[in-house]
Amino acid sequence: MTHDEMRALYVISVAAELAGMHPQTLRIYERRGLLQPARTQGGNRRYSELDIARLRRISELTAEGMNVEGIRRVMYLEAEVIRLRNEVDQL
Repeated sequence: MTHDEMRALYVISVAAELAGMHPQTLRIYERRGLLQPARTQGGNRRYSELDIARLRRISELTAEGMNVEGIRRVMYLEAEVIRLRNEVDQL
């Protein structure tokens, strides 16, 4: 994960367009805890490349018929696999 991937650059309308979603969908996903965009001092959402990738993954899982809890669990497990791989690489 590079610094550029983590930089929160995109406003909600641009992030939604890049992810192929409506801005309201991003707000819903945030309320449901699937996404946590950065915030400016004024409280505006800013999305990173990682957030966009996460939105695309959410979209894939939704298209497969998965509900929000299923998506949350899959994404947690995918992150855990990455963490464990990194831990093994360090050993």
